[in-house]
Amino acid sequence: MAVPKRRVSKTRRDKRRSNVWKLDAPTLTKCPKCNEYKRPHRLCANCGFYNGREVVKVEA
Repeated sequence: MAVPKRRVSKTRRDKRRSNVWKLDAPTLTKCPKCNEYKRPHRLCANCGFYNGREVVKVEA
């Protein structure tokens, strides 16, 4: 059976795990209509516009 010949040091173990659990922040773009930040390729939650036309009517 395969058994490690030497103990893995804490430094080596932590270097291996360092980039595994990082999450990226979502990319945000400004809405051309109201200048609020929104996710790209999604309708603006503030004004209801997507791709230059009103998709959802938002009550003020």
